[in-house]
Parts: sequence; C-alpha cells; structure tokens
Amino acid sequence: MIERIDAPEGVVAFKAVGTVEAEDYGSVLRPAVQGAMAGGKKVRIVFVLGPEFSGYSAGAAWEDAKLWAPHLTGWDRCAVVTDHTFLGDTIRAFAVIMPVEIKVFPVAELDAALAWAAASS
Repeated sequence: MIERIDAPEGVVAFKAVGTVEAEDYGSVLRPAVQGAMAGGKKVRIVFVLGPEFSGYSAGAAWEDAKLWAPHLTGWDRCAVVTDHTFLGDTIRAFAVIMPVEIKVFPVAELDAALAWAAASS
C-alpha cells in the first residue's frame, strides 16, 4: 500500500507499507504526481521505503515504469528514504542514467530528505 505523507509545499511525499500493488499507483501515486505536474511544473517527490515496506508486486513494478518513463523530463528531484541496502544501492546505480536528481537518505533522515526535495536546485 502507498500512503501520502505530509510534505513541504511543492513536494509530494509517500510511504510504502507492506506490499505495494498496481492499484496503489492508480488510486494514490498517479493522481498526486499528475496534480503536481499540472501547469508544466516539475515534480519533486519523496518516497519512503522504511521497515514497514515488504516489496513490490509484479504489477506494481510495471506501473512504476509506466509512471516514470513517459514523463522523464517532468521530474526535478527524487528523494528515496530507505534503510534497505539492496534498494538504496540499486537506486544509486540507476540514478546516474536518470535525467532527474535522485538522492538516497536513511530513514532517520526523513526530515533532511523532505528539506532537500523542497530546496532550490
């Protein structure tokens, strides 16, 4: 499940709890991201994959690709907050080829991740 969490103005933030399913993209993530992109604005996003997160379903992985791919130039900053070593390392590896600034933060630094996402580039 994906839950929206409080964030500074201009930032959309979410927390994954349990298994993220494809339906979470349609009901929570996609509408929030589309709203943030309204008027040609670039999205600043924080996504928390903390200890409550247990994984993605196959359908959710596909929905994730469909969310990012068509709007690659519509993203400004992406902060991923996680203590899951494999996820953090994977995100850092792919960050170098993404046309968006991506930074990984430990869960204890959620406030720093939110501040970084909200800061001017």
